[in-house]
Amino acid sequence: MENIFEAVKNNALFKHINQEDFDKTLCCLSAKSAFYNKNDIIIHAGETPRFIGMVIYGKLRIIKEDMEGKQIILGDVSPPELFGEVYAWSGLSGCPATIQAATDCEVLLIDYKKIIQACSSACSAHRHLIQNMLQIMSAKIEMLDYKVEILSKRTIRERLFCFLNSRSNGDKKFTIPFNREEMAQFICVDRSAMSNELSKMREEGLIDFNRNEFELMY
Repeated sequence: MENIFEAVKNNALFKHINQEDFDKTLCCLSAKSAFYNKNDIIIHAGETPRFIGMVIYGKLRIIKEDMEGKQIILGDVSPPELFGEVYAWSGLSGCPATIQAATDCEVLLIDYKKIIQACSSACSAHRHLIQNMLQIMSAKIEMLDYKVEILSKRTIRERLFCFLNSRSNGDKKFTIPFNREEMAQFICVDRSAMSNELSKMREEGLIDFNRNEFELMY
């Protein structure tokens, strides 16, 4: 378990939990690691959530289809981030989105019901888990608010400004994790129209870019 601990110890779920407690905690949660190949489906849309997961290596993608069957990228999940936690406690009978392996990956699968149930030994590590999960859910709500903010913008340019500003984290130069098609899906616009708007913004001296590397000029 040492390799897994090193890979996921920086996830907020395991805050204040050391190596010794980590091993005990995984047993308490009936956690296990699983490997997936690129494009494998980890959770299907409509499937009843049975676990939450944490990425050990590789990258996952959360995808939703609209009524016309067009895919919308809700986000990516990279090590050591959690996935599925929003859906697990939502009370929904089926997961509203598909979680797919964007690359070959290894994930840690956790019985989510056991996180909020105190274990028989009432260990301090489990109390930390519950506290940590509440903080994670609060942060997730903030992230969803950001997505709503992007979608509330009326024009493609406004959505691009909102998206790029948030991805920059205050830096002028930064890299985004999407290609053009994925970026268009994320902000829910037509790819060609988005590419045209990006070109106009560069011509106007507002931004510069090369593939997925961007620079803000304002």
